[in-house]
Amino acid sequence: MSDSPAPAKTRPTLVKVSKTYHRLRLAVQIAAFLMFLYLLIGTRQETRTWLPGELFFLADPLAGSAAMLAGHVWIVPMLIGGLALLAATLVLGRVWCGWLCPLGSLLDWIPSRRVRKDNVDIPLYWRQGKNLTLFIILLSAMLGSLTLIVLDPVTLVFRSFAAAVLPLLNSLLLSLGAGLYHFGPLQPAVGWFDSSVRAKLFGDAGFYLPNLTLLALLAGVLALNVVRARSWCRYLCPLGGLLALVSKVSLFGYRVISEKCISCGRCAVRCPTGAISPAEGYKADAGECVTCLDCVENCPTRAITFPAKVIPDRGYQPARRHFITSLGLAAVGAFTLRFLPTPGRAKQTLIRPPGASEDSITGKCIRCGECVRVCPSASIQPAQSASGWDSTWSPHLVMRRGYCDYSCNACGQVCPTGAIAPLSLEKKRREVIGVAAIDREKCIPFKEDRECIVCEEMCPLPEKAVKLARDLEHKALRPRVLTDVCTGCGICEKQCPVNGVSAIRVYPPGTAEIQPEE
Repeated sequence: MSDSPAPAKTRPTLVKVSKTYHRLRLAVQIAAFLMFLYLLIGTRQETRTWLPGELFFLADPLAGSAAMLAGHVWIVPMLIGGLALLAATLVLGRVWCGWLCPLGSLLDWIPSRRVRKDNVDIPLYWRQGKNLTLFIILLSAMLGSLTLIVLDPVTLVFRSFAAAVLPLLNSLLLSLGAGLYHFGPLQPAVGWFDSSVRAKLFGDAGFYLPNLTLLALLAGVLALNVVRARSWCRYLCPLGGLLALVSKVSLFGYRVISEKCISCGRCAVRCPTGAISPAEGYKADAGECVTCLDCVENCPTRAITFPAKVIPDRGYQPARRHFITSLGLAAVGAFTLRFLPTPGRAKQTLIRPPGASEDSITGKCIRCGECVRVCPSASIQPAQSASGWDSTWSPHLVMRRGYCDYSCNACGQVCPTGAIAPLSLEKKRREVIGVAAIDREKCIPFKEDRECIVCEEMCPLPEKAVKLARDLEHKALRPRVLTDVCTGCGICEKQCPVNGVSAIRVYPPGTAEIQPEE
């Protein structure tokens, strides 16, 4: 019998780290984000893009399912797009989150804090936050409320850019151009840039101060990166929560070959969502993995693979009791949010776009900002809880800022859920969204007995909803509103020369401020 010693275990061969997958993912992320910006900027009246402007919303299974649940209606394009993304997730895992999501890309591109190998990470039960928001949104939708759909990442980014980021950039460019125009040699270049670039990209709408709340939310989401890389994706994103549930049974997944693993910890440090657990033998939670492939590139022994086949061992899974707890808390939260008394809910105080009603906004509107972006006069703006918290960031018209253009019906054409009906231009012109009323304490002819015919002159209706008349006691012609003719377009309120609050204002039909003119 031979007494020769057993052969020593062969040390895995180290290989040079490659950046191929990283470069490929970065290229795809940049291309997807540029596509997002192209569709965003192309969402303008009389502008056509070669892809549907609402493409990202059509592919969003959370926004689509919530709108269909709340509105009790099938929205076929969103149903098809949502199922396509869920099918892709079932095969490839959370590839949307790692490669295509515009918010996820922004989070990857800004500085973040990564946990080190020897550091204690945030407790795993905090990851149930995204399940909690997901379940509250879906359960609230079943009860007829879409308030918290504002946390959907696609709507969050589009709304923020459409109503805040682009208008703010436009205001800065306008101010810069006005300053540079004083320098004679620069006037031709400034004029060309203003008419050929700025106006075509942004229009003439400036920044609307109340929309600072939108900027604050977006900045807060991005700032969470100081806690951990992609903290939003790990702990709060409701769409990420939905895709995480599906990706737990995906066919294409992370696998570590234990014979090759040298426990160097590089994969866990590089993982942007903290899906890999060193304590569990460097296995990964399939629901948290966003298929970024950074772990594959950074593994010096090529111990990590993503085989395209079903693997019996799905790897590390967090405690399932946290999932049940999240579901229970979501049920309580949804019922509380739906039936919590809200000041202003019973009284309609907002002017909705033509083709929309309070019921359609409540049941179908996903607060995406498409109508805000497409409105040529920038009169459509996200509401700031003026009619209750459940109307937050739903579309309404701010007439002193703009008006409903008589020749435009674009808002209904771009709405992805039908919350604003796609009215023909002829029907839209007859749609009553409000009624104007004159404040005689402010109106120049009533208050000062001086001539002012702006409201009558600007009324676009062929039969004129504002009429002028003179009585024997006063010199100036005085306006009166024909309430049975007025459609509430708001151009009279926009153009009224009175400083501050207009002397003629548009109110929702049937409100107390509207009185028949004598």
